[in-house]
Amino acid sequence: MTARIGVVTFPGSLDDRDTQRAIRLAGAEPVALWHKDKDLKQVDAVVLPGGFSYGDYLRAGAISRFSPVMETLIDQAKAGLPVLGICNGFQVLTEAHLLPGAMLGNDHLHFICRDQKLRVENTETAWTLDYEAGQEIHIPLKNMDGRYVADSYTLDQLEAEGRVVFRYVDFNPNGSLRDIAGITNAAGNVVGLMPHPEHAVESLIGTGRTDGLPFFTSILKKLVAAS
Repeated sequence: MTARIGVVTFPGSLDDRDTQRAIRLAGAEPVALWHKDKDLKQVDAVVLPGGFSYGDYLRAGAISRFSPVMETLIDQAKAGLPVLGICNGFQVLTEAHLLPGAMLGNDHLHFICRDQKLRVENTETAWTLDYEAGQEIHIPLKNMDGRYVADSYTLDQLEAEGRVVFRYVDFNPNGSLRDIAGITNAAGNVVGLMPHPEHAVESLIGTGRTDGLPFFTSILKKLVAAS
């Protein structure tokens, strides 16, 4: 049976269609989920895509966290449903307290868009199984509120438990503490990152590489292993 991966569309989502395409290229079936619906349509995993949900009013992701779909998603994620938050999706996951810390405005106060080098720190999450530890990848980045922050205790805990999944290499584009580009929850089923792997799945677009495709093949491997 083909794995079904939901992609939530909020008002202001920009990359939901790109994410659906990446899922399709990986061999799964993308399922469109609407922010006003509590029904997750029995999907096997969910992606919260990038964009500017609700115009990023109040704080990025702050309003989306209270969307009806999130009521169901939060409960399902705590029960083990794999969830990936990309850029704005990462912001939503922190606002929903599915991931610790918070996302603030870039330290240089400007929107940034560039190809970004990352180092893969954790290959044991549901979304990183097809990477190698220490592997350096290039993923497009575009954000205004991409600075990851947390108190020292939380940062030390993330480091000690191996929950920093990706780190910026050579250049920190937004002032994120400890060069953190992505993290996971303790169970490894919820991952958030600021760069956009869905823009690096075909050689003709994005970075010209396919470094983002393993996100979507990894979750297929995880689902097959769990079936």
